[in-house]
Amino acid sequence: MRVVVIGAGVAGLVAALECAERGAEVEILERSPALGGAAASWLAGGMLAPWCERESAEPAVLERGQAALDWWPRHVPQTVRRGTLVVAPHRDEGELARFARRTLDHERVDEAAIAALEPDLAGRFRQGLFFAREAHLDPRLALAVLVEALARRGAAIRYGVEADPQAAVADAVLDCRGFAARRDLADLRGVRGEMVVVRTADIALSRPVRFLHPRMPLYVVPREGGLFMIGATMIESDRQGPPTVRSILELLNGAFALHPAFGEAEVVETGAGIRPAFPDNLPRLTRQGRVLALNGLFRHGFLLSPALAREAADLILPDPEVSHDPDHQRRSA
Repeated sequence: MRVVVIGAGVAGLVAALECAERGAEVEILERSPALGGAAASWLAGGMLAPWCERESAEPAVLERGQAALDWWPRHVPQTVRRGTLVVAPHRDEGELARFARRTLDHERVDEAAIAALEPDLAGRFRQGLFFAREAHLDPRLALAVLVEALARRGAAIRYGVEADPQAAVADAVLDCRGFAARRDLADLRGVRGEMVVVRTADIALSRPVRFLHPRMPLYVVPREGGLFMIGATMIESDRQGPPTVRSILELLNGAFALHPAFGEAEVVETGAGIRPAFPDNLPRLTRQGRVLALNGLFRHGFLLSPALAREAADLILPDPEVSHDPDHQRRSA
């Protein structure tokens, strides 16, 4: 079977690989001239944190998101599984209690345990929450690894192509264009996210740290080479363009409150992307003839794409090992 996937963001590449692994002939069409050019996933944090996300997300995000903790390490060996640490300033420990009530699968940690997990945060926080089973990855590295895996399976990626899903020549078409598909998906909206990448040798973190700052809860994700990605803004806007001064100041002020060493960090990059979301903030698979649209991953692209890709592949070309498994069929339904 020939499958055309439109869009080379995380949803498109994961879905393409899922189809290729089932024996399909796959071609990916991407409107940008290079990998990551227009993909919101290029600016993502790369956190695989289904239990943390339960704080503000529906139960379906937790249920589907757990699949990512197996899928990503299997396909991207550089995935790091050291959990997530959540902390709050002393005066805002009530926020920590609220976060704990809304989430699952965590343990409370005291000042000594925080210091053992992250020595550079020693003495800065009295209480925290540790989500031991969560993981993270570098999104740009992960996308490049997926491209290499697809190439080994003979899948071609054509860049600089503005494709019409209905006009694509294939047995099945997977539309993974994200916010670019808004004209075809009437209730799709854009949610703007902004981020900063800084570099410093004055602090080291082993895992993502979520900081429940009173003005803007944020996350800091460590990457190779002393880099840290700082993000968390969610703005109900589809305005394109660079981040605002206010957002950058709030992100940097939050990072400085987490640890003063970030005050001397070098700003390497700033960016803003438009994430696609439906009114309920949950992803959808929508079929129109031979075109299957996978969209609405909101802020959960890396977390939810493995489960959604498998569901899409089940509809296009069922996996013979699972298609007759009643438990799998119930999970897909």
